[in-house]
Amino acid sequence: MPVLRHGADGSLAAPLAESPPRTWLTGLVGMGIAGSRSPEMHEREAACRGIPLVYRLLDFAALGLTVEALPTVIDWAERLGFDGLNVTHPFKNAVISSLTSLSPDAQALQAVNTIVFRDGGRRGHNTDVYGFTESLRTGLPGIAFERVVQVGAGGAAAATGHALLGMGVRDLAIYDPVHDRAERLASRLGELFPQTRVRGIQSLEGAFAEAQGVVQTSPVGMSSHPGMPFDPALLRPEQWIADIIYFPEETALLKAARARGCATLGGLGMAAYQAAAAFALFTDLPADGARMYRALQAGSADRS
Repeated sequence: MPVLRHGADGSLAAPLAESPPRTWLTGLVGMGIAGSRSPEMHEREAACRGIPLVYRLLDFAALGLTVEALPTVIDWAERLGFDGLNVTHPFKNAVISSLTSLSPDAQALQAVNTIVFRDGGRRGHNTDVYGFTESLRTGLPGIAFERVVQVGAGGAAAATGHALLGMGVRDLAIYDPVHDRAERLASRLGELFPQTRVRGIQSLEGAFAEAQGVVQTSPVGMSSHPGMPFDPALLRPEQWIADIIYFPEETALLKAARARGCATLGGLGMAAYQAAAAFALFTDLPADGARMYRALQAGSADRS
């Protein structure tokens, strides 16, 4: 309702126009992300919080762009008034050179999944550590995880490795088809957690034989990267496996692992909890991660 005011002579003057509500503009940068449910998560949570928020996908595959265009896209997002961006495969490392500062977690991991544009700066954050920790804690309670194999050594793998070691993993073996990348990540995580054993490996067979659980962080299994990152016959029924992919919700690897008797965890929980942390960074308002997770689960059930 307009605010009425009186002139100097006591007469009724023209009403003051109310300022329109502030609308938050956010989005996701990635390659082959047409199936992402990040817009649904963020916009639904904003509605629950009573604020207007728009979330857009900046899909390099759909736009016909390559990684070389990443700095230009970040520039234009800032110029166009975006409040923040999420960043996913394959840009979590490459985007760092386009930023002005990093949070401690992002600096330690050299991986960014959330950018906040504020006061002329571009600050990179990493909410994946929190997201995976909460997902594993709530999704597979009571599991043994002193010895874990992690498949993949990209941007998301830095966060999951950090989360695992922070939760008590004592022996973490990291495999990646690009062996040097696995060695580099193992070295970085080993420096952050010097009391643990972290190593890059070139073969999965021996490591799987000793591991209590497996974390799959590579893009293989996504809708845009179909397939399985390793032979599920390597898994034993007493092992657990977590796959951070969430579209599709259940990857071919998880289906095969469940058929072998393994406890499994998909990527919905990590997606929801990391999104809740990113939402709070974008808006300075707390988000309900459990509510976002339930909404994501409900949406998956509706689509099945």
